[in-house]
Amino acid sequence: MWSDKLKLNKQLVRSVTDAGYLTPKEIQAKSLSRIIGGQDMIGIGPEGCGKTTTYILGVLMRLKYGVEEAPRALILVPDKERVLAVTEQFELLNKNDTIRVVSLYAAPGIEAQMNALADGADIVVATPDRARAIYLKLGLNLNKIIIFIVDDADAIVKQGLQLPVNELANSITKCQHLVFTEVLHGKLEHMIDPFMNAPAIIEIDDLGEAKAEILDQVLYHVPNFRTKINLLNLLMQDEEVFTQTLVFVNTRLTAEKILNSFTHSLKKQAAILNPLFFESPGFENITDFKEQTDKRILIIANELQGFLDVSDVPFMIHLELPDEKETFIERIIKRQDEQETIAITFATDIELGTVKKIEHSIGHKIPVDELPENLVVANEEKETAKKKVTPKPDTEMRGEAFHEKKESNKKDYNFSAGTKAKMNKKKKHG
Repeated sequence: MWSDKLKLNKQLVRSVTDAGYLTPKEIQAKSLSRIIGGQDMIGIGPEGCGKTTTYILGVLMRLKYGVEEAPRALILVPDKERVLAVTEQFELLNKNDTIRVVSLYAAPGIEAQMNALADGADIVVATPDRARAIYLKLGLNLNKIIIFIVDDADAIVKQGLQLPVNELANSITKCQHLVFTEVLHGKLEHMIDPFMNAPAIIEIDDLGEAKAEILDQVLYHVPNFRTKINLLNLLMQDEEVFTQTLVFVNTRLTAEKILNSFTHSLKKQAAILNPLFFESPGFENITDFKEQTDKRILIIANELQGFLDVSDVPFMIHLELPDEKETFIERIIKRQDEQETIAITFATDIELGTVKKIEHSIGHKIPVDELPENLVVANEEKETAKKKVTPKPDTEMRGEAFHEKKESNKKDYNFSAGTKAKMNKKKKHG
């Protein structure tokens, strides 16, 4: 029960039970005492695990009543839809009429939101850019903030909203910081490290039940798109292993760019499914590609509509993840009597959230393999162009791809043992 395990007050116990939450979820059982105690914390878990309810209960327990002239809790979320959803959840669980919640998001007439703040607010739920804009107009008083929360933090990073988050955090003298996310990666750590104070990390790894048998999977965690291209070129040089490969990107324009990025010898062995330009080598359907022997690489745009029969091709590489995770899942489900296929995914930091959603949907972890030792790792910023990419020593437990190479992996592409065995089998019998 809520009162026995988490010591919620009677009013909140009544609110959560009336809302249908009869017992705490795992993240609430592990986090609420830390939040109520004032500790900085990072909560990591899949969508639906209870992250939002966790911090809402924590905020309501800490605020208790509303008497201050300025907000005491600031909650940042990625977009208007999330602002409204979090505000609605506060209205569902907050039975204390003295605690006032104000929503801030991009909308015509910023003055109306500033007036709402002036009328009194205890909790502000906002997008980072709108909160910053109103703060700069002196409409958002941060002097009384005791809890600063960043929710869906990975989505905030994906949208490039790190600067307003940092500016708002730096404008608060002292408070508790809470960050909730589906995945913790380097870009997100870079955003939150300046303001987090020795945070506890609570991770919920609930994959759910496996819903179907899937193809063998390999995940490469790479720093940027340029490195993806370098990795693709490197892998495709092995003609004995990669006898036929489908390469998925998001648009036909990107497909053309990938084709043109290949070395001269590789370009002669590659084609595009329904190419954008007339002069580009291509096929009208996958069946024609499977039945011929001149081309061994087919680049396919995710934007193409309709069912694609990707069966019986030895390798499938997702250079870019499709917008809809269902598209990816459809491709990796194993069909009866299907030839063994290895599905390889390249993912940057901002794509790891999508990977997590896929893992949660299929009920399987996608194994992370080390990057090849001879891969050229491109750097996005000029000032770090000559620096070698090295990992943080404490990030290996989260599946970081850039950890020290094992001796046994020095002379290969660093696939896992099971994957290597399947590849060797393809060499002999393919």
